[in-house]
Amino acid sequence: MMTQTPKTLYTAHVHVTGGREGAARSSDGRLDIQLAAPGSAGAGTNPEQLFAAGWSACFEGAMGIAAKQQGVTLPADLAIDAEVDLRLGDDGYTLAARLKVCLPGLDRDQAQAVIDAASRTCPYSKAVAGNIDAAVILV
Repeated sequence: MMTQTPKTLYTAHVHVTGGREGAARSSDGRLDIQLAAPGSAGAGTNPEQLFAAGWSACFEGAMGIAAKQQGVTLPADLAIDAEVDLRLGDDGYTLAARLKVCLPGLDRDQAQAVIDAASRTCPYSKAVAGNIDAAVILV
């Protein structure tokens, strides 16, 4: 049985200097931000906020694909509230994350079916599955 090499659809190139108190800039200039440690007074965002934004945006796209395949129309006012925790325990630093998905007007079973399908196809969801404490919750 031959396995097919995955086709790369896109590669993000981001240059970071200064770590959590630095800056990040993409090669195309579309991302150009200051970084600040969580809870600090510094002006800027942090990796946890960037991860929350990236995962939730990707997940919404995956829900769109799942809904289309299931013949469901997603509500225009759907929303995802993402939470990413930076934790410190005996094993060092870890992350935990939750997506709270709101699909107003959709039947609960339909909404859960869309979320379940999106969880199986979203690259971020696949990346976190089994690696961090992560959950996608229909609210």
